[in-house]
Amino acid sequence: PGNYYNQGEIRKKELEQSCLLLGIPAANVTVVDHRDFPDNPALHWDTQLLATFVLKHIEANNINLVVTFDAGGVSGHANHTSLYRALRYSVLGYKIFIFFLCLGCHVLTLETVNLFRKYISILDIPISCLLPRDALFILTEEEAEQARRAMRCHRSQLLWFRRLYMLFSRYMVINSLRLL
Repeated sequence: PGNYYNQGEIRKKELEQSCLLLGIPAANVTVVDHRDFPDNPALHWDTQLLATFVLKHIEANNINLVVTFDAGGVSGHANHTSLYRALRYSVLGYKIFIFFLCLGCHVLTLETVNLFRKYISILDIPISCLLPRDALFILTEEEAEQARRAMRCHRSQLLWFRRLYMLFSRYMVINSLRLL
């Protein structure tokens, strides 16, 4: 539940507020509180255990599209890269690959870009349009403002560098994804 700084309950409520603002009902928000998946930016989670957990969630909820981080985790956060490794393990493992095919579930990974591109905001649009990708999302000004409002719901995490992120990060306006 995001308890790295002992703020799990606060962060859970902030997530629910943010999702609600984005039109995601609370019934569709699942917060995982599992001792083997502690919130820790330096800790990699067990790939097989996480893959099993995620696959059960996909099956139980009839999910047909998963959007996750790529191998870089956008910021290098170990928990983020663990999600990628678990989904990659699931998709590339033969039995589970068949499972994904039967479910009709696809996995898109959010492209991690270099530091320069990460912080040039809308100036990255021409670069992203020229490079190969499977999906590209460019937000309108209205959508970008909604994303900023959703980020502001996470008050406990709005440190100075995240405020700069909201102003300058390309991820607030443009996201390129690849099929796994």
